[in-house]
Amino acid sequence: MISSFIFCIGAIIQTINTHSLGAFYFARVVSGLGLGAATVIVPMFNSEMMSKEMRGQVGSFFQWFYTFGIFASYWIDYGVSRGIKSTDSSQWQIPIGLQLVPAAFLGLGMLTVPESTRWLTKKGRHEEAWKSLRWIRADDSQMTTDEMEEIRSGVAADSRATEGFHVRELLEGENFKRIFAAFAIFTAQQATGATAFAYFGPQYFSLIVNNSEQSLLLTAIFGAVKVVACGVFVLFFAELLSRRQVLIGGAAFMAACQITTAAVVKSFPASEAGHAIRPSGIATVALIYLFVIAYNFSWGPMPWPYVSEIFPARIREVGVAVGVASQWLFNFVFTLTTPYMISSMGWGTFLLWGIFDAVIAVLAFIYLKETRGLSLEAIAHQHFNNGSSPDNAPNKNVEVFSEHREG
Repeated sequence: MISSFIFCIGAIIQTINTHSLGAFYFARVVSGLGLGAATVIVPMFNSEMMSKEMRGQVGSFFQWFYTFGIFASYWIDYGVSRGIKSTDSSQWQIPIGLQLVPAAFLGLGMLTVPESTRWLTKKGRHEEAWKSLRWIRADDSQMTTDEMEEIRSGVAADSRATEGFHVRELLEGENFKRIFAAFAIFTAQQATGATAFAYFGPQYFSLIVNNSEQSLLLTAIFGAVKVVACGVFVLFFAELLSRRQVLIGGAAFMAACQITTAAVVKSFPASEAGHAIRPSGIATVALIYLFVIAYNFSWGPMPWPYVSEIFPARIREVGVAVGVASQWLFNFVFTLTTPYMISSMGWGTFLLWGIFDAVIAVLAFIYLKETRGLSLEAIAHQHFNNGSSPDNAPNKNVEVFSEHREG
């Protein structure tokens, strides 16, 4: 609720300010603080409240609604650019002002939701925690009672382990491996090239069709494909497929699409303006759409639940914050550099993303471990308490990251 309120303050200042660019920049920073906080808290809250059977699906809803927002932004921007003169300040005030709608919905909607069960347990408010769990499960059977006991035991173990804790311990042992993995996973998400496509779709498609109207239309269809693909994954496949296999396979498939796209664009440049799209151009567009489908079946939605579930309760806030911070950091980096990459590299931009995707697939295969179907306590404590090599672990599936060993 606080993050939503902060974001709305920034959005209001941006909308009503029509003279000072400095005030607009300041308001963007304020909104960024609210947005940054929300993108840490929302996936963390989801992971703490959901059962292990639904955690991946609900966590992936974050990305699905992200694609909804991007899709809506395409059409809102397109509509005001076509329907309102550029000399009219309402052309930009309307898109900026509409940010208030989802932000207010989040803040007001939280009035209807109880506090996180695990957070309440951590604070010793056990009766409220039990009510929260019963509410979210809509059940007070023995199964829910057993889950509450598991949560209490896990939080108690975390509390004992927290005694004498110092920030420097985040750089030691398993904690550092998890922190680094969160940073690396969200960095990889941005390095797939999908965010660059989302922000600069018309520029990418102009390399293929060389027509502004066609590139805008292809971008709008691109947004629709993202929404549908992510929705299908979230609703039907998020909890059926292995987290690890989804991330490996998605990166490999995206690499194939991007490298093939680079080869086609290099061999068959865009047709002249006013001419029909060549068959090679149609094939390239299809490859890009296949790429975004693969992204929204893997590296789009999956990092959000994966990163939020790999930490024990005592460092979950810090761990998720580091991961999300890297997401926004490299979102900024690639957003800043992509226009220059397109203008200077042309078809080579597709090749670069393809190489990144191939590297991501290899690293995911080497280092990532499965977490699907395990409680947060099982993921955190069986692995956290086990100092032996994977071969001696009581349950290899709870090892989040591979150990380096001889042989």
